[in-house]
Amino acid sequence: MGQTKEPSFRQSVDLMFNRAVALMDLPPGLEEKIKVCNATYTVRFGVRLRGQIQTFTGYRSVHSEHMEPVKGGIRYSMGVNQDEVEALSALMTYKCALVEAPFGGAKGGLCIDPRQYDEHELEQITRRFAYELAKRDLIHPSQNVPAPDMGTGEREMAWIADQYARMNTTDINARACVTGKPLHGGGIAGRVEATGRGVQYALHEFFRHPEDIAQAGLQGTLDGKRVVVQGLGNVGYHAASFLAAEDGAKVIGIIERDGALVDEGGLDVEAVHNWISSHGGVTGYADATYVEDGAQVLEIDCDILIPAALEGVINLTNAANISANLIIEAANGPVTAGADEILRDKGVVIIPDLFANGGGVTVSYFEWVKNLSHIRFGRMQRRQEEARHQLVFDELDRLSSQTESDWRLSPDFKQNYLRGADELELVRSGLDDTMRAAYQSMREVWHGREDVGDLRVAAYLVAIGRVADSYRAKGL
Repeated sequence: MGQTKEPSFRQSVDLMFNRAVALMDLPPGLEEKIKVCNATYTVRFGVRLRGQIQTFTGYRSVHSEHMEPVKGGIRYSMGVNQDEVEALSALMTYKCALVEAPFGGAKGGLCIDPRQYDEHELEQITRRFAYELAKRDLIHPSQNVPAPDMGTGEREMAWIADQYARMNTTDINARACVTGKPLHGGGIAGRVEATGRGVQYALHEFFRHPEDIAQAGLQGTLDGKRVVVQGLGNVGYHAASFLAAEDGAKVIGIIERDGALVDEGGLDVEAVHNWISSHGGVTGYADATYVEDGAQVLEIDCDILIPAALEGVINLTNAANISANLIIEAANGPVTAGADEILRDKGVVIIPDLFANGGGVTVSYFEWVKNLSHIRFGRMQRRQEEARHQLVFDELDRLSSQTESDWRLSPDFKQNYLRGADELELVRSGLDDTMRAAYQSMREVWHGREDVGDLRVAAYLVAIGRVADSYRAKGL
């Protein structure tokens, strides 16, 4: 099996779509309408940098407007191209439908290596890109709402939001034109960690079902499970950190662009992350075994493999050698369609990207709602909740003082019970509920239909069904 037979990322998404619709009874016209990408805009713009004009190419792809606004990240990478952006926008359509975020799917990208520019230059480039998109309504609170993706973060989103606000000075909802903003720039608590936190909640839900755990050849809980993470960026870092610190998982391998680190006893995720932040890679990190060819570490024996960086890292060349029992796709499209088939035949359970990394768009939805409502979550009800609970404790105190019994509730319990939820707790609660509901909808199809053998097809069936229902409700 050579690399020549490998489908492209976009072909992989189409193949996975086709596998699902073959099991559905959709009219051919509706099937085609859901599958095709509505529009892709290519913008080319110049920015004066270092004494000369440099021309940049950017994309914004709108896959489906069955619901508006459309939603999807903007990535900065030299690998950005039209096919990739269109594939990612299709994934966004199905992802939003699966986690029941009321958006259509979109994606954007700028063909640039952000490491080649200083902060001021990046701001100039980002603002110009935002201007080119916004003047075509490709950034708009009610039509097209970007978010961070690979190579971008809250800094870039703040620049985009400010650029939009400068162009739309009377739009009271201007801040809702983009999500993933800094907390003091209209953002929401928990957004930076959201995708990684969603990966953790997805695993929590998976491990609540003994039948599903057994299908993956595992048992017990996340405690002590051996985990390999590919890509310690925003998503991989938060997922690994939460699983290690809160669930007792052992991160035995971390793969980065310049190699990998392995330690059967468990790596210190925080220490590795700090090393990468200050040195640009894992090379030279002393407290683990360094492996120059990082891709080899994808194949080491582990319980859970978390590809959290690029698409297509698990493909026809290495799928047969993957030793993990369970793969959870924290990245978009990390397993190609060809590799997916090999892994299924081996009995590997894959928790698909459609669901696994839906935490980002879920909390983006919460941020968008917060911006439109112009009030932070918890502001109205938090103290009222505390006051209501205080009544219960006051009455308990009164009753206990009338008896000779010496029972007393612990002071910690009282303090914790009385405290109303803040924004971060409400965001985590909403995210947990979303991931649980989405998993349940997939699981029902996975176990309820004999012709559905894996979670990916189940996810596509649920998502495509919901998109189809939206179009039918519109009269299409």
